[in-house]
Amino acid sequence: MKKGVRIAIAVVVGIAAGSWFFRDKSPTPEKLDAALSNMPSWQVIKEQEPAFRSKIQDQVLAMNKAGKTEQQIIDTIQPQILNLQMARLQTAPDANVVEYMKLNIEQIAAMQKLSDDNCFRFVYPEVKGGVNPMRLLDKDLMQRRMQADATMMRAAVGPNKHTVTPQETTRAETDVVPIIQKLTLKYGDDIELLQSPSKGKGKEKLSCDLIQDLWNNVLALPEPQAAGLIRYSVSDL
Repeated sequence: MKKGVRIAIAVVVGIAAGSWFFRDKSPTPEKLDAALSNMPSWQVIKEQEPAFRSKIQDQVLAMNKAGKTEQQIIDTIQPQILNLQMARLQTAPDANVVEYMKLNIEQIAAMQKLSDDNCFRFVYPEVKGGVNPMRLLDKDLMQRRMQADATMMRAAVGPNKHTVTPQETTRAETDVVPIIQKLTLKYGDDIELLQSPSKGKGKEKLSCDLIQDLWNNVLALPEPQAAGLIRYSVSDL
């Protein structure tokens, strides 16, 4: 696994922001902020990145005014919030990094129970267009995910924040080798779907199985190694 393998995370706060506009006929920044005020991850963004929060609000309002669809808004703002969260993973403590990924995999598994196509769209929205998990998945699961997001982001700047060392990076590069060897034996040439999601059209089930298999193998490692490998895999996103 090289750095840059899609971590396959849907950012809940971005999805909620996109969805809200289609329930409000006269959206304003104040209304958007109020609508998202009960979302823990939005509160953390307000605290930590006020300029970024304003930028996202302005962008969502402009897209709505231009007549963009709910999914177009989601697909535009989600990667921006994802990049912020991936940066926070670099300094979040091991336990928070692992919990963040566990809930992500739980969401992917829940989405695949609905259909392979929904799962693929959830994991790779840039290939076939995304789906809105807030309309599809259990509310309790979504709430746990949002809380994990917020806890991770706060811990990433807290007194116990993590520092990635060269030794951690070297260990991650070593730890991933047997995982990729194992997956290559199981999936053969289809292992390339991790690097080229666009080739997953027509192989939606296989793509979803593969991404879950990858991260479940990572999560089976001792916590410090699992966290280190997660950080390494997203460090250039």
